[in-house]
Amino acid sequence: MADEPLWLEREGPVATLALNRPDKHNAMTLEMWELLPSLLDDVAADASIKALVLRGAGEQAFCAGADIGQFERIYAEPRLGEDMARMVDLALDRLSGLYKPTVAMIRGNCVGGGCALALACDLRFAAADSRFAIPPAKLGLAYSLADTRRLVHAVGPSMAKDMLFSARMIDGEEALRVGLIDRLVPAESLAQETTAFLETVCARSQYSVRAAKAIVQAVLDGAAEDTPKTRDLVAGSFTNEDFVEGYRAFLEKRPPTFSWGE
Repeated sequence: MADEPLWLEREGPVATLALNRPDKHNAMTLEMWELLPSLLDDVAADASIKALVLRGAGEQAFCAGADIGQFERIYAEPRLGEDMARMVDLALDRLSGLYKPTVAMIRGNCVGGGCALALACDLRFAAADSRFAIPPAKLGLAYSLADTRRLVHAVGPSMAKDMLFSARMIDGEEALRVGLIDRLVPAESLAQETTAFLETVCARSQYSVRAAKAIVQAVLDGAAEDTPKTRDLVAGSFTNEDFVEGYRAFLEKRPPTFSWGE
């Protein structure tokens, strides 16, 4: 496992997906993008997993983006470049669409495709040494619609243009201020903070957590009124076992023990 460039580790209800090329600042290869959807399918299919952490190996980088060493081969023909773009979009859409909560745990540089991976997660927790950039303007490339949409949802259109036009590097404090990340903590506390948060999430009703994720996504997709799916999610909450356990625990003044989905 330690030799694999991308590996999945399960520990209790939380799985960790690690980008494991620390000597290359965890840059993503074609093979890693190709493998990512199947690993996410494993997370989705495993009922014992309630949440996922995405991290980079080592302390220097979360992910330096695409492996530039492969550019000459991949982009030698327009068709190959287009195939690569579709593969990346598929992997990121699968991560964004995972129905379980996801947190990107970021140390060091988070650049290009690294930002795209982080933005495809529900939340981004970053160490104080983290730095962020989206550099297509330095390479004559265009950021995809899906990646740009996630960036705009996080930071707003003006800051998205700032980052895309300039390709400048921003530090963790600015990233927190503009909404690119959700928490900024000392590097030595990052793992503890992330673990504590996910322990809380895993102790909550997974029906509620997954319904919340789906309904927030509906809002981001433009829903201004209930859809059949959002109505079913709300109606279903009154008939599942977690609701019964939740209100009984409240009346009995004890912590609830939720079991939906197990």
